[in-house]
Amino acid sequence: MAKKTSNKNSSPAQQENDKTNKLESFVADSTGQFMTTNHGVKINDDQNSLKAGDRGATLLEDFILREKITHFDHERIPERVVHARGSAAHGVFKVYDDLSEITKAAFLCDTSIETPVFVRFSTVAGSRGSSDLARDVRGFAVKFYTQEGNFDLVGNNMPVFFIQDAIKFPDLIHAVKPEPDNEMPQAASAHDTFWDFISQLPESAHMIMWAMSDRALPRSYRMMEGFGVHTFRFVNAQGVSNFVKFHWKPLLGVHSVAWDEAQNISGKDPDFHRRDLWDAIEAGAFPEWELGVQIVPEEDEFKFEFDLLDPTKLIPEELVPVQRVGKMTLNRNPDNFFSETEQVAFHIGHVVPGIDFTNDPLLQGRLFSYTDTQLIRLGGPNFHEIPINRPVVPVHNNQRDGYMRQTINRGKTSYGPNAIAANDPQQAKAKEGGFVSYNERIDAKKIRARSRSFFDHFSQARLFFNSQSDPEKNHITDALSFELGKVKAVEIRERMLALLAEIDKNLAAEVAYALGLHIPKIPLKELNNSIPADGDRSEYASTNPEGSLAKSEALSMAGTIKDTIQTRKVAILAADGVDEKSLSKVKDALITEGAVVHIIAPKLGKIISEGNVQITVDESFLTAASVLYDAVYVPGGGNSVATLEAEANAVHFLNEAFKHCKAIAADEQALQVLESTYFYKKLPAEYSKETVLREGVLVSADIKNLASTFIEMIGMHRFWERENPRKIPA
Repeated sequence: MAKKTSNKNSSPAQQENDKTNKLESFVADSTGQFMTTNHGVKINDDQNSLKAGDRGATLLEDFILREKITHFDHERIPERVVHARGSAAHGVFKVYDDLSEITKAAFLCDTSIETPVFVRFSTVAGSRGSSDLARDVRGFAVKFYTQEGNFDLVGNNMPVFFIQDAIKFPDLIHAVKPEPDNEMPQAASAHDTFWDFISQLPESAHMIMWAMSDRALPRSYRMMEGFGVHTFRFVNAQGVSNFVKFHWKPLLGVHSVAWDEAQNISGKDPDFHRRDLWDAIEAGAFPEWELGVQIVPEEDEFKFEFDLLDPTKLIPEELVPVQRVGKMTLNRNPDNFFSETEQVAFHIGHVVPGIDFTNDPLLQGRLFSYTDTQLIRLGGPNFHEIPINRPVVPVHNNQRDGYMRQTINRGKTSYGPNAIAANDPQQAKAKEGGFVSYNERIDAKKIRARSRSFFDHFSQARLFFNSQSDPEKNHITDALSFELGKVKAVEIRERMLALLAEIDKNLAAEVAYALGLHIPKIPLKELNNSIPADGDRSEYASTNPEGSLAKSEALSMAGTIKDTIQTRKVAILAADGVDEKSLSKVKDALITEGAVVHIIAPKLGKIISEGNVQITVDESFLTAASVLYDAVYVPGGGNSVATLEAEANAVHFLNEAFKHCKAIAADEQALQVLESTYFYKKLPAEYSKETVLREGVLVSADIKNLASTFIEMIGMHRFWERENPRKIPA
């Protein structure tokens, strides 16, 4: 027997070397070997799941898919692998009209039913401790507690996704997560591994346009759309199926923040979105969305230029209008963040009779992944018994045991059929509400492949970009320039420029200029490196047809709702000696319209007006920041104006608000405060109401007119047109 050697007298350096040597046997380098499963079987195709035909259902026997996703689902505990940072609220949903003609889902057929919901919003890439304002997709998951069981509509604030097949999901998230050697960067996609992956994946082109757009920087959860992403089915009582796309339309409109502003908010208040949702509900300003559906009859499945089952595609609203069928209102905050928000378990497979699946290969993989993930995250198979996950209807089945079981079942039987307990619980017939899967005919060979109808990777990316307003296009260009500017490998930047050139040559040229590069000439068939080992590159080449639709108004935020200032936050800058009427009349008008108004002064406590009235200060310049507000007003009053003019923080507050294109108003007595800003000299010499509503800056002695015009300005949200010609340092 070998004698054990002790290293207790070894030097620290030697001990460290011993530790390194002991770890060396566990180290695995990338050595150019064939890819295998965890059991050593060589993998021929790691890019396509096994299906019944290239456009058919994903098969459960796909052990490569199951191993890859199972390993991915169990990589991080107990924090969610994705969507780790979230915020949630309780609410209700009510349908407007009886939809029984297209679905037998009871909660969509009875206008008298008010269905409880629990909604969780989230970022995707960051950890629980990351910022709310990262450039990222936002999760939008809704749990309906219906009288037929739970229905989970698990979606995002973008209607498409990066990949077409669920087997690639672990690769996508591994690429966008912090790089494994140094765990950096956190909650950001501006790094080599993400863009290395994306640059070899033309199917991601459409989603990249969305992710680099203002949709990735929402003003609040209450002001963003939600989408089911996948194509689902509605099935009525007669068994007739229609394809359906789900939408959530916010009644406050769809609004964003500027990228520079988002970075500042992350430093000033990384809980900005969480706080916004919580505060709005606590104040009784309940967020509302309308549920919209796009319905496509079964016989129209193949009438479009794209494939309905492709999750990287949307149905333009010009082709199939969105019908608004009901309203959701969030009216109560959780009582305990962990018990509710953190332990809620959404599952795309939680459907009720009348709602069913399609053969979307991303959806099919998610059906497996969600259950698998909850098993490790929430302690076992009984996660449905956690109170926030329990349905409002009783649960009866023969599943009795397992970790965290809470229900105490009486009786001898936990199997079926059984005679001892008269076959209780019994199966329900379809007419008794039993779930019956849609009777879709499948007759195909088992194959790992992608349908050719999925190979148009650029036409909808081009449609999205062409549909944006000029400011929105500028923001996409800046976002791509920023992100790719953080990428160290030049070859990755060049591959991305080649992809962007397939979307829009001017876009690619502007990004190339910012990067100091030329656009490489790479043949379309060479761009897709995501092919199986035996695949012919030409067979997997992307196509890039010109779509028949040049623009889609619904894809731009420029035409969103701009007729309300409810819950908008307005800062009023004031100091001792403020004109109390100039302040209070505007404040009262704003509050009447539903705005949240804060008085910001050089110090906390109270300020004294010209008329010796005490006014409570909400924030000081030390704790407040312009990025936390939607608009700014400066009232009159000689001493107050003089103090603010000399207060560097007040001048910076205004400069920064202007830089971020926000509405600014001032009493004419406060003109000298504006004159001390950097932007004032850039404004037009003559002002009309038209100029004011274009530039977003108003100075007036008529306080009543000022208040009404200021309210109109705030409703417009931002004045993006002044962004480039009026750029200022702040």
